[in-house]
Amino acid sequence: MIIDKTYSRELAKSLLDINAVILRPNNPFTWASGWNSPIYCDNRLTLRYPEIRRKISRAFINIIEDKFPQVEVITGTATAGIPHAAWVAGSLDKPLAYVRAKAKAYGLGNQIEGGVDKGQSTIVIEDLVSTGGSAISVIDALQFIGADVQGLLSIFTYGFDKSVQKFEEKEIPFYSLTDYTTLIDVALETGKIKDEDLKLLNAWRKNPDTWPN
Repeated sequence: MIIDKTYSRELAKSLLDINAVILRPNNPFTWASGWNSPIYCDNRLTLRYPEIRRKISRAFINIIEDKFPQVEVITGTATAGIPHAAWVAGSLDKPLAYVRAKAKAYGLGNQIEGGVDKGQSTIVIEDLVSTGGSAISVIDALQFIGADVQGLLSIFTYGFDKSVQKFEEKEIPFYSLTDYTTLIDVALETGKIKDEDLKLLNAWRKNPDTWPN
């Protein structure tokens, strides 16, 4: 869900301007999953721009203060969610944790690092949500140790039905700062794409696993 639609459009434009999001409907990328995609998103590039990352942190904080005012711990996803979670935790003066994709194969074998304990409430901060699988694995790891996961926040989401369904099944509220629909609208408005590109972009959004066939 998008709460601040004005900022959603501002952020979408910023992501396009710094090439954190690149649109190539006629020369698609190949994702690690094997999917062909007309879009590539790398929100790590926001780390290079202090003004953009400050606004991202403020937007996350606004959601937390409005929707989850009593949350105890801020948790980032490894690795791209960690810096944003750290800035939010620092601003709110709250403990920080992060969750690896899997437990370490050495040392104490930790998967969850930092300060979240059984019974504590936490918010998960993710940079990007596609199918929702990685975010769900983080939520599962936190719930396994008894943490109270109150919600998931992301910078960007593709808004796939599959991911929406996963979060609904887990009963985890999900808020994103901007999304695919907003980004495509802003890209068209600013001349990043043309009217004739919309058919390809909308077709991919409906069937990303089989597109362009």
